[in-house]
This record gives sequence, structure tokens and C-alpha cells, in this order.
Amino acid sequence: MLVRGVRMKPVIALLSLFALAGVSTFASVAASAEPRVVGGITPNQRPEGFPKVTTYELDRSQALHGISKPIPPSIERWIDDQGAWFTPFSHPGMTAPYDIRNWHEKSDG
Repeated sequence: MLVRGVRMKPVIALLSLFALAGVSTFASVAASAEPRVVGGITPNQRPEGFPKVTTYELDRSQALHGISKPIPPSIERWIDDQGAWFTPFSHPGMTAPYDIRNWHEKSDG
């Protein structure tokens, strides 16, 4: 029983340290004068003073890079519905052999 009690002491000390860190973090956040915005309380309302996307122009040629013609209708609809949301499909990804849309130049080296 003594060995088990010795092993538990570091665990208890570590848990106490985490609890103390959590309490001090909560106290510092609660004491700050600046209001904090938490997503999820009113997800249907944008906080006042926060930036808004008013216009967005998608570069269709970049989004369709590497997709052979004829472009499937599902891809066309997806691009139309994408809006200003980030999508990794409009940016170069991994290099060869995973570059199936030929974003990266092939090197002869």
C-alpha cells in the first residue's frame, strides 16, 4: 500500500497544478474589461463591429484548375454555392505523386 501511495502523490500534485492554472486563467478572463465573444451563444447574430464579407469574386479558372472538360454539373453547382467559404480545392496542395490536378510544375531534376 505504501508504494501505491507514493505513486499517487505526483498525480495528485499534477492535478492540483492543472486546477490552479485553470482557476487563474478563468479569473484573468473574468476580470478583463474587454468583452469576449463566444461563438454558439447567438450563432445567428454577428457581433457589432465585427467585419463582414460584402463582396466576393471567385476565380473559377483557379477553382477548376486540373479538372478535365466537360466539367461535371455537380462541380459547377458546388463552385456556385461555395461563396466566400475557404476551400482547399482552390489552392495548390501536396506535390507529386499526390498532385492529381497538376498544380505544381514537374521538375526534371
